[in-house]
Amino acid sequence: MGSVRSPYGLSEPVTCAIIGYGGAFNMGKHHAEWIHSTGRMRVVAICDIDEERLEAARSDFPDVSTYSSVTQLLSKHEFDLAVIVTPHNTHAPIALQCLRSGKHVVVEKPMCITIREATAMINESRKRNLMLSVFHNRRWDGDYLAIREVVSKGVVGDVFHIEMFGGGYGHPGRWWRSDKAISGGAFYDWGAHYLDWLLGVMQRRILAVGGFFHKLVWNDVTNEDNVEAVIKFEGGAVAYVQLSHTAAARKPRWFILGTRGAIVDWGEGTLTVNTFINGLRAEAKVPYKESRWQSYYENIAAHLLYGEPLIVKPEQARRTIAIMELAERSSKVGRMLIVPYEDEVELPYLAP
Repeated sequence: MGSVRSPYGLSEPVTCAIIGYGGAFNMGKHHAEWIHSTGRMRVVAICDIDEERLEAARSDFPDVSTYSSVTQLLSKHEFDLAVIVTPHNTHAPIALQCLRSGKHVVVEKPMCITIREATAMINESRKRNLMLSVFHNRRWDGDYLAIREVVSKGVVGDVFHIEMFGGGYGHPGRWWRSDKAISGGAFYDWGAHYLDWLLGVMQRRILAVGGFFHKLVWNDVTNEDNVEAVIKFEGGAVAYVQLSHTAAARKPRWFILGTRGAIVDWGEGTLTVNTFINGLRAEAKVPYKESRWQSYYENIAAHLLYGEPLIVKPEQARRTIAIMELAERSSKVGRMLIVPYEDEVELPYLAP
């Protein structure tokens, strides 16, 4: 593999700059560690507007250069790949700034807030022949990998109905992820993962999206309390996704119906799989596989250096944005809405 020439003219190590180091869950540090774990990529610069976070970055990675603005970073430091780990509403403008400066880009999920932003990012990367990818690392979650395997082996037949649920009853938290102007709304956090998973299992063209959004209890934050989307796929298949802070009872995380069986997952380490063998009903407990988030950056390195196919394509990430945006619009107008841009999406996509 190492003798194959990079389609982008890069050589090892791919040099990376992380934009947004601190705050939520130490994600900037985690990205740096995953990058270094590939052995083919290296973080050379970190940018953050908060001096305390930059001090933490210098302590964690003494050899990196630090910058307090994206403009300063782009003008003063040479590197190959920008990794954007900032609040959701900044993803598109920072990504576009980096792409226009000739940098490949990885952006944290969700890709952005609107379909228009996603399309602008995709068009800019295409125009400049630069890689653009979204950090949908949870394609490598053990539960999702187990579900994909069961479905791909045909154990439950053709999947025609999926329900997904996340949440409970409790205050959503008082920080930027609960501020709709910054976060995009309640769908734009875990919903980005849920919808990416959904589209990896239900590999059909989306026809329309309906939405039901509620603001009933937690009025001291601006995100919705409960968001629901109904997605209609080609061939009549249907999916229902709900994320809630006002759900006082549990539901399965996954409820999947196929023509020859079903999968139920409560998030407890095993899947319950029902199928039929020679006309007899059989039930099996299928353990989750091992999660392997580092595989995301292993693929990024292999793509940039050796031209291996990119696993998380920006056109795929735009589909999740389209569902979230159109679900909210549908809730406001009271009818299902047609999804645009489906003709530009590679279907089906091959998740790991």
